[in-house]
Amino acid sequence: MVSLLLPTFLRLLTIGAVLLTIVSSAWASDAETAPLAEKSLLLDGQSVGSRLVAVGERGHILVSTDAGRSWQQRPVPTRATLTSVFFADERHGWAAGHNGVILRSSDGGSSWQKVHEDLESGPILDLWFRDVNSGYAVGAYGLCLVTGNGGATWEPRPIVDDSGTALDLHFNQLRVGTDGRLVIAGEAGLLLYSRDGRSWQPQAFPYEGSLFGTLPLEGGRLLAFGLRGHLFRSAGDGRGWQEVATGTEAILNDAIRLRDGRVVVVGLAGTVLVGSDATHFTTIVQSDRPGISRVLEAGDGALVLLGTHGARRLELPGAGAHP
Repeated sequence: MVSLLLPTFLRLLTIGAVLLTIVSSAWASDAETAPLAEKSLLLDGQSVGSRLVAVGERGHILVSTDAGRSWQQRPVPTRATLTSVFFADERHGWAAGHNGVILRSSDGGSSWQKVHEDLESGPILDLWFRDVNSGYAVGAYGLCLVTGNGGATWEPRPIVDDSGTALDLHFNQLRVGTDGRLVIAGEAGLLLYSRDGRSWQPQAFPYEGSLFGTLPLEGGRLLAFGLRGHLFRSAGDGRGWQEVATGTEAILNDAIRLRDGRVVVVGLAGTVLVGSDATHFTTIVQSDRPGISRVLEAGDGALVLLGTHGARRLELPGAGAHP
């Protein structure tokens, strides 16, 4: 099994401060207000209507109402590192991370309540909700939790292989493809598909290194990305994988499709890959080479990069306001 520390980098343990957070979070109740929170380690974020919401170390949750130009820290009842945030609509959202912490918001991220915590749990690495009631949390060592009541309670649902043995690989991301199938990306080239969220089928994949996520494309196609700059594109049925040249060996952590149709993939060493057809990419490297964990598109078309540097705007050539 690939080590928990290195392959997940930003999502699990990135810097010594995160290690300190894990130890201290069991003793501290609320996140401290930090004047430079927007410069701290941020691991995930989402566009929520006209807002951007970002989460990261020490329980930081930040909200921007001006396309990422400025951020306001929100009060949060934990100091655990938060690795994931997901909103089912403009009001209802959840954030999760270390110590099995799951938080819930019903006002667009302005306030948060703790609904789950398990100090014996490995880190939760991703959240996904089908609607305001039904959701999933996945993470390290085969962690899979489900809720049917909007996150008020969570139950374990182990994912098993053909022999009935629970998988203990790290589940790094859960997404839904354009064909309606759920997709889990994980370590050791793991890709799992499900129609119902209960039974999962592994898919053959041409790379045995860790995958940190997928990006759904039209017709059921996917981009899958992970260690050493590896990026793959599938055929319409999620099979027939072909490697896409990236020109980098940096870990790739996230990808989005912009409103103008372009695809952006980001990762460590300040890597930003931009392509018009998910086949050929141009590299934009940030001069200070930060570790980028998440990319968002702001309302004015600019990118918002989240990572070791905190939050940063990046205006791409040709970007602009979109309806």
